[in-house]
Amino acid sequence: MRAALRRFLRRLSLAVTCIAGAVIAGLWLTPYDPAAADFLDRLSPPTAQHWAGTDHLGRDIATRLLHGGLWSLGLSLTITAFGLVTGTLIGIIAAQSGRIGDFAIMRVTDSFFAFPELVAAVAVAGIFGPSTVNLVIALMIVSWMKFTRLARTLALTTSKQDFVTQARLNGLSQARILLVHILPNILPSILVLGTNSWSRTILAISGLSFLGFGVQPPQSEWGAMLLDGKPYMQSAPHLMIFPGLTVLISVLAINLAGDRLRDLLAPQSM
Repeated sequence: MRAALRRFLRRLSLAVTCIAGAVIAGLWLTPYDPAAADFLDRLSPPTAQHWAGTDHLGRDIATRLLHGGLWSLGLSLTITAFGLVTGTLIGIIAAQSGRIGDFAIMRVTDSFFAFPELVAAVAVAGIFGPSTVNLVIALMIVSWMKFTRLARTLALTTSKQDFVTQARLNGLSQARILLVHILPNILPSILVLGTNSWSRTILAISGLSFLGFGVQPPQSEWGAMLLDGKPYMQSAPHLMIFPGLTVLISVLAINLAGDRLRDLLAPQSM
């Protein structure tokens, strides 16, 4: 199973690298400026010059999708990585801090769970104003709790295993036990949750941008592009079709990767 898991992680890393490379290469190869307006060629359908057509300002949609990918995928990956690292550390600390410390940490975590993620993010973005920075802060605030719960549960279970008990009897420090024996055994399950969180964060960023709380014009972002195309949904549907398909394909690919990773970790369930 470990060999299959390593092969999968290598392939996933290669796939992510290829996608990132394709996006970056596309940014260099495209002859269009994502913010340059051409009012003589506005609302053009897909053509040989503009593969995905042009928007209401005459901007090339394919170019804006590439630039938007840097924001949608990059921001979502950054937010997910922050939540994974922060939540995992807090969960492990809670599991190893004794009854009182565990109770205090988990009650704080539960208090954050009282508010749905998107509602809390909208509230934070609404209080501080719509901007990319506030969008990232809002989603980071609500990104760590699920990782904390999972990491705590797995750490408590793993700490009762015989090999951890043997490590304690051998006189290993608590920090070494956490880093060498507990963390490597819970990390695969954390990564499965991370793939799911990554796709959900892409939807959250796109949703908040569509509501006007996220990335602001003229910066291209998939959710913001959907918002721009909404008034032209009937006359020029390609303004919404291509950004919507981009979000759909990205989220589906990440979820399928997470499902495959889960199957590798639990082959007995297949």
